[in-house]
Amino acid sequence: MIYTKKDIEQLDRITRLKIINSVTGIKPANLIGSIDSKGQTNLAIFSSVVHLGSNPALIGFVSRPQTAEVGHTYRNIQENGVYTINHIHPEFVKNAHYTSAKFDASVSEFERCNLSEETIENFKAPFVKESTFKMGMRFKEALDIKQNGTVLIIGEIEHLIFPDTSLVDDDIDLEAANSVGISGLNSYYSLSKIEKHPFVRVNAVPEF
Repeated sequence: MIYTKKDIEQLDRITRLKIINSVTGIKPANLIGSIDSKGQTNLAIFSSVVHLGSNPALIGFVSRPQTAEVGHTYRNIQENGVYTINHIHPEFVKNAHYTSAKFDASVSEFERCNLSEETIENFKAPFVKESTFKMGMRFKEALDIKQNGTVLIIGEIEHLIFPDTSLVDDDIDLEAANSVGISGLNSYYSLSKIEKHPFVRVNAVPEF
């Protein structure tokens, strides 16, 4: 199968979404929790969460163009400056998936999709109680992506919570964490570790 740029442009919207959202491979599946200035919570699934740096510990994600119907996550982050990133596990994939619906701002996806809010002291944004691997984030900056009107939202980790069993030889083991991956709009994958190799130095590269 070969698609040219013209072929891609001529695909119907849903087919194009499914294909182009899948070409980068399996991505992390996360729920981002936020809250507005009136105390209304919001929860939305994202597949665009990405590591940006370790010192400081920066994580980014891409928010779609804002309209009256969507963009509640970004607006809440702008209002309060904090949010949470929560790994999705097999037990609640279906619940997490349906947070992608365009609910009204007055509807909490936590309640509508039967997921539990959890808070920690001195941190306003809600975590997903069912998730065992989660981060409390402090908003740092937003970069406009002019090509399609999306926004790269960058935050720093203030709280990192995960099971002791997920840390193996000073590495995070996502299989042990039972975290889930996503491809396209609606396909979810379990994660299995295949191999582990040492940190690479030039003089340690083997002959292939």
